[in-house]
Amino acid sequence: MTPAPPKTPKTAAAPKPRDTAKRVRTVLWSLIAFTVAASVIGYAVFTATKPAPTAAAPASDAQLVRADSHRVTTPATEKAQLVEFLDFECESCRAAVPLVEELKKEYGDRITFVNRYFPLPGHRNSGTAALAVEAAAQQGKYQQMYTKMFDTQTEWGEKQDSQAALFRTYAQELGLDMAKYDATVAAEATKDRIRKDIADGKALGVTGTPTFFLNGEKLTLNSEEQFRQLLDDAAK
Repeated sequence: MTPAPPKTPKTAAAPKPRDTAKRVRTVLWSLIAFTVAASVIGYAVFTATKPAPTAAAPASDAQLVRADSHRVTTPATEKAQLVEFLDFECESCRAAVPLVEELKKEYGDRITFVNRYFPLPGHRNSGTAALAVEAAAQQGKYQQMYTKMFDTQTEWGEKQDSQAALFRTYAQELGLDMAKYDATVAAEATKDRIRKDIADGKALGVTGTPTFFLNGEKLTLNSEEQFRQLLDDAAK
């Protein structure tokens, strides 16, 4: 009896784009929920020339938005403010970028989006990345360096050796004045500016990234639909 030919294994159907997008969104919200619940805040995030502060600013002195905070949308008529505390080495922050960019396009004419630094202690290079982004911001290239950091996070994130030299190459690629860049990265005023963001965040109850505040209220987010509905209501 002639044996039956072996069956050709069926090739799994490629996931539909919509299904893939849905899974990505689901992973995003799972990452955000886990990161915010699990993170512990600290201040030893820079190789600073003086010790970083060990206590946050008193809650009465904390400010959600300061004069030097990075406002990344400038609506002619502001209906609301959405403040994000972020960490450039945080995977959840990187995963949230596409959605946040969509929301900026949809609501940026009515809502002021504000970014604040919040490098976490478990990330060796998050503070260094914040310094690089702030140095770029001082030369009018905040958004460009912000984008570069998240686009390349998989290349430098989770490494234990300093990535300052790599970040410097990013600054060169952006055409920054490198003498000014180096001086700004090394300046104690730059480090203090980032420490102030961290201190404000801790005093305001930030325990992980990304953390969002809408019109002063800390958000507990469970889905994209919920997030959009909150923005819809605030932008009216």
